[in-house]
Amino acid sequence: MFFFDPKYLLFALPALLVMLYAQWKVSSTYSKYSKVANMHGLTGLEVARRLLRANDLGHVAIEGTSGNLTDHYDPGKKVLRLSEGVHDTPSVAAMGIVAHEVGHAVQDNVGYVPMRVRGGLVPLANVGTWLGYIFFMLGIVVQVSGLVWLGVILFSGAVAFALVTLPVELDASRRARAMLQSNGLVSVTEFDAASAVLSAAALTYVAALLQAVANLLYYVSIAVGMSRRD
Repeated sequence: MFFFDPKYLLFALPALLVMLYAQWKVSSTYSKYSKVANMHGLTGLEVARRLLRANDLGHVAIEGTSGNLTDHYDPGKKVLRLSEGVHDTPSVAAMGIVAHEVGHAVQDNVGYVPMRVRGGLVPLANVGTWLGYIFFMLGIVVQVSGLVWLGVILFSGAVAFALVTLPVELDASRRARAMLQSNGLVSVTEFDAASAVLSAAALTYVAALLQAVANLLYYVSIAVGMSRRD
């Protein structure tokens, strides 16, 4: 019955709708501007090399990665990984995505505190999510509110991670816009297009935070209800 609790929809549905919209926005915006060539005809790989060099990040390697929109910066290995659609494409969309990931590399290089905090929260978020679920469900089955609350506390690690992730991603996009302009890589029109791609991507992190908060509030409501019955 827990999995089909109608009350869950009251918490989860709004966040789910935002997430679906965010995914559609990213997909449609990327699809649109991936077909628009940038004025310099630079592929994502070439943009990455220019921006890394401009920021004295020659130690950061560039690798390809499989999948679509799987681009990311690995702070542990100091590697910028670009998907095929970005790595080899001279599009405005690719330029914006690459600049965002280089933004993360810059954050790492300057010791951007929120990024370091996020890195420290990764183990807590990963362990807390599955371990919290175990304690939460166990508490419901054996009707022990203390176990349910323990699950809620562990779940909160995922919320903390999503909360810290949002400013990290927004800052990377801010740096991306500044780099594209300061290095003369975009025209006014291209800047607006790249900004649209970055804004669409940022919306997914807003949606992820809303989902995490919605889930946590639902779990808290269950825990409060059990505590009152106790």
